[in-house]
Amino acid sequence: MEELLEQLLEDCRHYTAQGKLANYIPELTKGNINDLGIYVVRSDGRHYQAGDYNKQFSIQSIVKPILLLLGLMDNGVDYVRSKIGVEATGKPFDAINVTDQQLLSDHLNPMVNMGAIAMCTLVKGADYQERFQRLLELTRLLAGNPDIQVDEAVYLSEKRTGNKNRALAFLLKSSGMIDDNVEQVLDCYFRACSIKVSCKDLANIGFALTNRGKMLQTDERLFPSQYARYVNAILMTCGMYDGSGDFAVKVGVPAKSGVGGGIMAVVPTRMGIGIFSPGLDDKGNSLAGIKVLERLSQRMYLSIF
Repeated sequence: MEELLEQLLEDCRHYTAQGKLANYIPELTKGNINDLGIYVVRSDGRHYQAGDYNKQFSIQSIVKPILLLLGLMDNGVDYVRSKIGVEATGKPFDAINVTDQQLLSDHLNPMVNMGAIAMCTLVKGADYQERFQRLLELTRLLAGNPDIQVDEAVYLSEKRTGNKNRALAFLLKSSGMIDDNVEQVLDCYFRACSIKVSCKDLANIGFALTNRGKMLQTDERLFPSQYARYVNAILMTCGMYDGSGDFAVKVGVPAKSGVGGGIMAVVPTRMGIGIFSPGLDDKGNSLAGIKVLERLSQRMYLSIF
Protein backbone atom coordinates (compact mmCIF):
# COMPACT_ATOMS: atom_id res chain seq x y z
CA MET A 1 0.00 0.00 0.00
CA GLU A 2 2.80 2.45 0.85
CA GLU A 3 4.46 1.66 -2.49
CA LEU A 4 1.19 2.55 -4.22
CA LEU A 5 0.90 5.82 -2.30
CA GLU A 6 4.50 6.73 -3.09
CA GLN A 7 3.90 6.02 -6.77
CA LEU A 8 0.72 8.10 -6.85
CA LEU A 9 2.49 11.06 -5.25
CA GLU A 10 5.34 10.75 -7.74
CA ASP A 11 2.88 10.61 -10.65
CA CYS A 12 0.94 13.65 -9.40
CA ARG A 13 3.75 15.80 -8.02
CA HIS A 14 3.95 17.97 -11.12
CA TYR A 15 0.39 19.17 -10.44
CA THR A 16 1.53 20.96 -7.27
CA ALA A 17 3.10 23.81 -9.21
CA GLN A 18 -0.05 24.25 -11.30
CA GLY A 19 -2.07 25.32 -8.26
CA LYS A 20 -2.07 28.66 -6.48
CA LEU A 21 -1.71 29.44 -2.79
CA ALA A 22 -4.74 31.12 -1.20
CA ASN A 23 -3.80 34.83 -1.27
CA TYR A 24 -6.82 36.39 0.44
CA ILE A 25 -5.51 35.07 3.77
CA PRO A 26 -1.98 36.57 3.74
CA GLU A 27 -0.52 34.00 6.14
CA LEU A 28 -1.41 31.16 3.74
CA THR A 29 0.85 32.62 1.05
CA LYS A 30 3.81 31.49 3.17
CA GLY A 31 3.07 27.84 2.35
CA ASN A 32 5.35 25.67 0.20
CA ILE A 33 3.62 25.05 -3.12
CA ASN A 34 5.64 21.83 -3.58
CA ASP A 35 4.31 20.07 -0.45
CA LEU A 36 2.33 16.88 -1.10
CA GLY A 37 1.45 14.23 1.46
CA ILE A 38 -1.11 11.52 2.19
CA TYR A 39 -2.11 9.40 5.20
CA VAL A 40 -4.55 6.46 5.08
CA VAL A 41 -6.26 4.69 8.00
CA ARG A 42 -7.92 1.41 7.03
CA SER A 43 -10.70 -0.48 8.77
CA ASP A 44 -8.29 -3.32 9.58
CA GLY A 45 -6.37 -0.90 11.79
CA ARG A 46 -3.40 -0.45 9.45
CA HIS A 47 -1.96 3.00 8.74
CA TYR A 48 -0.09 4.00 5.59
CA GLN A 49 1.59 7.26 4.66
CA ALA A 50 3.74 8.93 2.04
CA GLY A 51 5.27 12.29 1.23
CA ASP A 52 4.82 15.35 3.46
CA TYR A 53 2.23 13.70 5.69
CA ASN A 54 3.78 15.15 8.85
CA LYS A 55 3.48 18.79 7.73
CA GLN A 56 1.02 20.87 9.73
CA PHE A 57 -1.41 23.28 8.11
CA SER A 58 -4.59 25.15 9.01
CA ILE A 59 -7.74 23.08 8.77
CA GLN A 60 -9.80 25.88 7.18
CA SER A 61 -13.13 24.59 5.79
CA ILE A 62 -12.44 21.00 6.82
CA VAL A 63 -13.59 22.14 10.26
CA LYS A 64 -17.10 22.53 8.83
CA PRO A 65 -18.12 18.85 9.08
CA ILE A 66 -16.79 18.81 12.67
CA LEU A 67 -18.80 21.94 13.41
CA LEU A 68 -21.86 20.30 11.85
CA LEU A 69 -21.27 17.15 13.88
CA LEU A 70 -21.07 19.12 17.13
CA GLY A 71 -24.25 20.99 16.21
CA LEU A 72 -25.99 17.67 15.64
CA MET A 73 -24.71 16.30 18.95
CA ASP A 74 -25.99 19.40 20.77
CA ASN A 75 -29.35 19.79 19.03
CA GLY A 76 -30.30 16.70 17.00
CA VAL A 77 -31.02 16.36 13.29
CA ASP A 78 -34.47 17.97 13.20
CA TYR A 79 -33.41 21.21 14.86
CA VAL A 80 -30.24 21.61 12.79
CA ARG A 81 -32.20 20.85 9.62
CA SER A 82 -34.74 23.54 10.55
CA LYS A 83 -31.98 26.14 10.81
CA ILE A 84 -29.62 25.29 7.95
CA GLY A 85 -30.42 23.57 4.66
CA VAL A 86 -28.66 20.73 2.89
CA GLU A 87 -28.83 21.59 -0.81
CA ALA A 88 -25.72 22.42 -2.84
CA THR A 89 -25.67 26.11 -3.73
CA GLY A 90 -23.83 25.70 -7.04
CA LYS A 91 -21.90 28.86 -6.14
CA PRO A 92 -18.46 29.55 -4.65
CA PHE A 93 -18.07 28.82 -0.94
CA ASP A 94 -17.92 32.52 -0.04
CA ALA A 95 -20.68 33.72 -2.36
CA ILE A 96 -22.90 36.54 -1.16
CA ASN A 97 -25.46 36.36 -3.98
CA VAL A 98 -26.85 32.94 -3.01
CA THR A 99 -30.36 34.07 -3.88
CA ASP A 100 -32.12 37.06 -5.41
CA GLN A 101 -34.98 36.58 -2.94
CA GLN A 102 -35.16 36.88 0.85
CA LEU A 103 -32.39 34.81 2.41
CA LEU A 104 -33.75 31.64 4.03
CA SER A 105 -32.13 28.69 5.78
CA ASP A 106 -32.86 26.43 2.81
CA HIS A 107 -30.58 28.59 0.67
CA LEU A 108 -27.56 27.51 2.75
CA ASN A 109 -25.73 24.34 3.63
CA PRO A 110 -23.16 23.75 6.41
CA MET A 111 -20.24 23.46 3.98
CA VAL A 112 -20.34 27.03 2.63
CA ASN A 113 -19.05 29.91 4.72
CA MET A 114 -22.41 31.47 5.43
CA GLY A 115 -23.86 28.17 6.60
CA ALA A 116 -20.83 27.42 8.78
CA ILE A 117 -20.97 30.86 10.39
CA ALA A 118 -24.61 30.20 11.24
CA MET A 119 -23.63 26.75 12.58
CA CYS A 120 -21.40 28.44 15.18
CA THR A 121 -24.54 29.82 16.82
CA LEU A 122 -25.96 26.29 17.24
CA VAL A 123 -23.05 25.04 19.33
CA LYS A 124 -23.89 25.18 23.03
CA GLY A 125 -21.81 27.12 25.53
CA ALA A 126 -21.97 29.95 28.03
CA ASP A 127 -20.05 32.17 25.60
CA TYR A 128 -18.26 31.86 22.28
CA GLN A 129 -14.97 31.07 23.98
CA GLU A 130 -16.57 27.99 25.53
CA ARG A 131 -18.24 27.06 22.23
CA PHE A 132 -14.92 27.19 20.42
CA GLN A 133 -13.19 25.21 23.16
CA ARG A 134 -15.79 22.46 22.82
CA LEU A 135 -15.19 22.38 19.05
CA LEU A 136 -11.44 22.18 19.60
CA GLU A 137 -11.86 19.33 22.09
CA LEU A 138 -14.04 17.39 19.66
CA THR A 139 -11.45 17.89 16.92
CA ARG A 140 -8.75 16.53 19.22
CA LEU A 141 -10.93 13.57 20.17
CA LEU A 142 -11.76 12.62 16.59
CA ALA A 143 -8.15 13.04 15.48
CA GLY A 144 -6.79 11.14 18.48
CA ASN A 145 -4.40 14.02 19.04
CA PRO A 146 -4.68 15.99 22.30
CA ASP A 147 -1.95 18.39 21.17
CA ILE A 148 -3.92 20.06 18.37
CA GLN A 149 -3.85 23.85 18.75
CA VAL A 150 -4.81 27.01 16.89
CA ASP A 151 -2.30 28.54 14.50
CA GLU A 152 -2.31 32.02 16.03
CA ALA A 153 -0.66 33.65 13.01
CA VAL A 154 -3.33 32.29 10.65
CA TYR A 155 -6.10 33.26 13.10
CA LEU A 156 -4.88 36.86 13.35
CA SER A 157 -4.41 37.02 9.57
CA GLU A 158 -7.98 35.81 8.99
CA LYS A 159 -9.42 38.14 11.59
CA ARG A 160 -7.58 41.12 10.14
CA THR A 161 -8.55 40.49 6.50
CA GLY A 162 -11.83 38.54 6.73
CA ASN A 163 -14.13 41.32 5.56
CA LYS A 164 -16.07 39.16 3.14
CA ASN A 165 -16.94 36.78 5.97
CA ARG A 166 -18.02 39.82 7.98
CA ALA A 167 -20.32 40.78 5.11
CA LEU A 168 -21.76 37.25 5.10
CA ALA A 169 -22.31 37.35 8.86
CA PHE A 170 -24.03 40.74 8.76
CA LEU A 171 -26.20 39.47 5.91
CA LEU A 172 -27.24 36.58 8.16
CA LYS A 173 -27.90 39.05 10.96
CA SER A 174 -29.98 41.35 8.76
CA SER A 175 -32.01 38.37 7.54
CA GLY A 176 -32.81 37.30 11.11
CA MET A 177 -30.84 34.06 10.80
CA ILE A 178 -28.48 34.83 13.67
CA ASP A 179 -29.21 36.86 16.80
CA ASP A 180 -25.82 36.93 18.51
CA ASN A 181 -23.06 39.53 18.34
CA VAL A 182 -21.54 39.25 14.87
CA GLU A 183 -17.93 39.82 15.94
CA GLN A 184 -18.18 37.15 18.64
CA VAL A 185 -19.60 34.64 16.17
CA LEU A 186 -16.89 35.50 13.64
CA ASP A 187 -14.13 35.19 16.21
CA CYS A 188 -15.29 31.64 16.90
CA TYR A 189 -15.39 30.92 13.16
CA PHE A 190 -11.95 32.42 12.45
CA ARG A 191 -10.41 30.43 15.31
CA ALA A 192 -12.10 27.26 14.08
CA CYS A 193 -10.66 27.66 10.59
CA SER A 194 -7.19 28.25 12.07
CA ILE A 195 -6.93 24.93 13.92
CA LYS A 196 -3.62 23.31 12.93
CA VAL A 197 -3.69 19.68 11.72
CA SER A 198 -1.72 17.11 9.73
CA CYS A 199 -2.69 14.48 7.15
CA LYS A 200 -2.80 11.90 9.96
CA ASP A 201 -5.26 14.04 11.94
CA LEU A 202 -7.52 14.37 8.90
CA ALA A 203 -7.35 10.64 8.16
CA ASN A 204 -8.38 9.82 11.74
CA ILE A 205 -11.24 12.32 11.64
CA GLY A 206 -12.34 10.85 8.32
CA PHE A 207 -12.17 7.36 9.76
CA ALA A 208 -14.50 8.33 12.63
CA LEU A 209 -17.06 9.23 9.94
CA THR A 210 -16.18 6.10 7.94
CA ASN A 211 -16.77 3.93 11.02
CA ARG A 212 -20.11 5.62 11.82
CA GLY A 213 -18.93 7.21 15.04
CA LYS A 214 -16.93 4.36 16.58
CA MET A 215 -13.27 4.42 17.59
CA LEU A 216 -11.04 2.12 15.54
CA GLN A 217 -9.23 0.29 18.33
CA THR A 218 -11.69 0.31 21.25
CA ASP A 219 -15.01 0.28 19.37
CA GLU A 220 -16.08 3.09 21.72
CA ARG A 221 -18.93 5.14 20.27
CA LEU A 222 -18.14 8.85 20.00
CA PHE A 223 -21.40 9.91 18.36
CA PRO A 224 -24.56 8.28 16.97
CA SER A 225 -24.27 6.59 13.59
CA GLN A 226 -27.18 8.65 12.21
CA TYR A 227 -25.04 11.79 12.59
CA ALA A 228 -22.27 10.20 10.52
CA ARG A 229 -24.78 9.43 7.77
CA TYR A 230 -26.03 13.03 7.85
CA VAL A 231 -22.55 14.53 7.68
CA ASN A 232 -21.34 12.11 4.99
CA ALA A 233 -24.35 12.79 2.80
CA ILE A 234 -23.71 16.53 2.88
CA LEU A 235 -20.00 15.98 2.24
CA MET A 236 -20.91 13.95 -0.84
CA THR A 237 -23.08 16.68 -2.34
CA CYS A 238 -21.44 19.86 -0.99
CA GLY A 239 -18.03 19.08 0.49
CA MET A 240 -15.83 20.07 -2.44
CA TYR A 241 -17.35 23.52 -2.93
CA ASP A 242 -18.89 24.11 -6.37
CA GLY A 243 -16.68 21.31 -7.71
CA SER A 244 -18.57 18.65 -5.75
CA GLY A 245 -20.39 17.19 -8.74
CA ASP A 246 -17.22 16.74 -10.77
CA PHE A 247 -15.50 15.23 -7.72
CA ALA A 248 -18.40 12.80 -7.23
CA VAL A 249 -18.02 11.59 -10.82
CA LYS A 250 -14.22 11.29 -10.75
CA VAL A 251 -13.60 10.14 -7.16
CA GLY A 252 -16.98 9.18 -5.74
CA VAL A 253 -16.51 9.43 -1.96
CA PRO A 254 -17.62 11.97 0.67
CA ALA A 255 -14.86 14.52 1.18
CA LYS A 256 -14.13 18.01 2.46
CA SER A 257 -11.46 20.39 1.26
CA GLY A 258 -9.98 23.52 2.78
CA VAL A 259 -8.08 26.44 1.28
CA GLY A 260 -5.14 25.54 3.52
CA GLY A 261 -4.56 22.68 1.06
CA GLY A 262 -6.06 19.81 3.01
CA ILE A 263 -8.60 17.21 1.91
CA MET A 264 -10.34 14.79 4.26
CA ALA A 265 -11.94 11.84 2.46
CA VAL A 266 -14.37 9.28 3.86
CA VAL A 267 -14.56 5.85 2.21
CA PRO A 268 -17.53 4.27 4.05
CA THR A 269 -16.60 1.10 5.99
CA ARG A 270 -13.13 1.05 4.37
CA MET A 271 -10.82 3.96 5.16
CA GLY A 272 -10.25 7.55 6.18
CA ILE A 273 -7.83 9.60 4.07
CA GLY A 274 -5.96 12.83 4.77
CA ILE A 275 -4.18 14.71 1.99
CA PHE A 276 -2.17 17.94 1.95
CA SER A 277 -1.04 20.01 -1.00
CA PRO A 278 -1.53 23.79 -0.71
CA GLY A 279 -1.71 24.63 -4.41
CA LEU A 280 -5.40 25.25 -5.17
CA ASP A 281 -7.51 25.04 -8.32
CA ASP A 282 -9.98 27.76 -9.31
CA LYS A 283 -12.64 26.23 -7.01
CA GLY A 284 -10.41 26.49 -3.94
CA ASN A 285 -9.64 22.76 -3.79
CA SER A 286 -6.18 21.20 -3.60
CA LEU A 287 -5.30 20.56 -7.24
CA ALA A 288 -2.68 17.85 -6.75
CA GLY A 289 -4.66 16.42 -3.83
CA ILE A 290 -7.66 15.77 -6.05
CA LYS A 291 -5.46 14.19 -8.71
CA VAL A 292 -4.02 11.79 -6.12
CA LEU A 293 -7.51 10.89 -4.90
CA GLU A 294 -8.75 10.33 -8.44
CA ARG A 295 -5.99 7.82 -9.12
CA LEU A 296 -6.29 6.15 -5.72
CA SER A 297 -10.04 5.76 -6.25
CA GLN A 298 -9.49 4.20 -9.67
CA ARG A 299 -6.80 1.81 -8.45
CA MET A 300 -8.70 0.66 -5.35
CA TYR A 301 -12.30 0.99 -6.60
CA LEU A 302 -13.20 3.42 -3.83
CA SER A 303 -16.20 5.11 -5.47
CA ILE A 304 -19.49 4.44 -3.69
CA PHE A 305 -21.33 4.60 -7.02
